[in-house]
Amino acid sequence: MKNNIIRLSIVCFFLINDFMMFSQPGDESDTGDLEDNDAPQAPINGKLIFLAIAGILFAIYTFRNYRKRIQ
Repeated sequence: MKNNIIRLSIVCFFLINDFMMFSQPGDESDTGDLEDNDAPQAPINGKLIFLAIAGILFAIYTFRNYRKRIQ
């Protein structure tokens, strides 16, 4: 039980630490907005199908290896 608590606290620490490392303070413009004229975000809609296919293939691979280990 003590091992699980230690593991859980380490995982929570790293997750919270990860958010703090990558957070950045906002820059106010002259109008008071927190947004600036940055480049537009890259669309990912065209790549979602490849991500879904990769996820399905990984699930099949993992399921087959799990069944081999049981038998």
